[in-house]
Amino acid sequence: MNMSSFEPEVSPKQYEISRRRFLRNAGAVAASLPFLGGLTEILSERGAAAATYRDESHPLFASHAAYKFTFVNHVTTNTFFTATQYGLEDAAAILHITKPQWTGSTASATSDMVNAINVAIAGRVNGIATTLIDPTAFNSPVDRALSAGIPVVAYNADEPGNNRMCYIGQSNKTAGAGAAELIVKTLKKGDLIGMVIATPGTGNIQPRIDGAKPVFEAAGMQTAVVDGGVLMGAEIAAVQAWWEGHKNVKFMYSVDSGDSAAVALCISKNHLHGITGGSGWDVTLPVLQGVANGNLVFSIDQMAYLQGFVSTIQLFLYNISAGLMKPCNTDTGLGYVTKKNVAPYLAHTTRWEGSTPAETAYTPPSTIGY
Repeated sequence: MNMSSFEPEVSPKQYEISRRRFLRNAGAVAASLPFLGGLTEILSERGAAAATYRDESHPLFASHAAYKFTFVNHVTTNTFFTATQYGLEDAAAILHITKPQWTGSTASATSDMVNAINVAIAGRVNGIATTLIDPTAFNSPVDRALSAGIPVVAYNADEPGNNRMCYIGQSNKTAGAGAAELIVKTLKKGDLIGMVIATPGTGNIQPRIDGAKPVFEAAGMQTAVVDGGVLMGAEIAAVQAWWEGHKNVKFMYSVDSGDSAAVALCISKNHLHGITGGSGWDVTLPVLQGVANGNLVFSIDQMAYLQGFVSTIQLFLYNISAGLMKPCNTDTGLGYVTKKNVAPYLAHTTRWEGSTPAETAYTPPSTIGY
């Protein structure tokens, strides 16, 4: 069949009404369902009126309860999650629901996080999103929430033994292996790699070590774990102290934003360009600056904004659809930030990267690399 010759058997007026109705209801859904995103774009091109389809008399969805969601986090004040909070806030604004509560721990204390989940269950919230940083600590509270009819999704950190409904975030172990494959290309057999981690054993960052280490070992590298600590000042001191005792290190591989900034500072302070390489994780300003000035070979963008935005969308859809729209796994990707592509990150302050609270709109790139 020649699809290019297909025309709908309805009048233009009927078509326009149907198109507007579709766009109203598909706009927010498109964020988590790429198929609908593409279809929305196609229908939008049928007329300029598509730009005005949303107004107060035509809500995006049918009338619904005032859904309340809770986000439980392991480091609530960490600047990495600024973009995540903007994401959940923007999704709530689109959906016309209350901004989800942001709670948990400031220092990866699972007891504080479990307590926050229990409070959310007792408060009969309509959905919970949580980081799963421990293999077993969250199993019982998540099961209690599900038994109470409260959907639970994991974001940023996941544990396969947990009964959460889906995971929204980067595949940390795969990302660690990918980073290691880039690093070993710059080294020779027998070189020492320091693997810098804030909190060894936690589910959000330990998999990045677990994914990288086998790659390093297969390439014949020596490895050592550097315990950075949670607080930025402690991380800077820990990385500097470890380097002073291991000046033969050829590369420092960091797996979180704080340690990434500490590694960049260590390389700069001790004039290690061309002697010791470093890599980062995430796209906070100090890390991006480290990439731009050559103190870090690369960093990794795991799209923190999407972890808040998509989690909120999925919890909303589950509720409004009577549970038919079940939360689905969403991989927020493995994006390498290098000296070659770091400039746009530094040139554009955005909510997407957590660098400004202001709403912004920029022109997309003229070409897309592949």
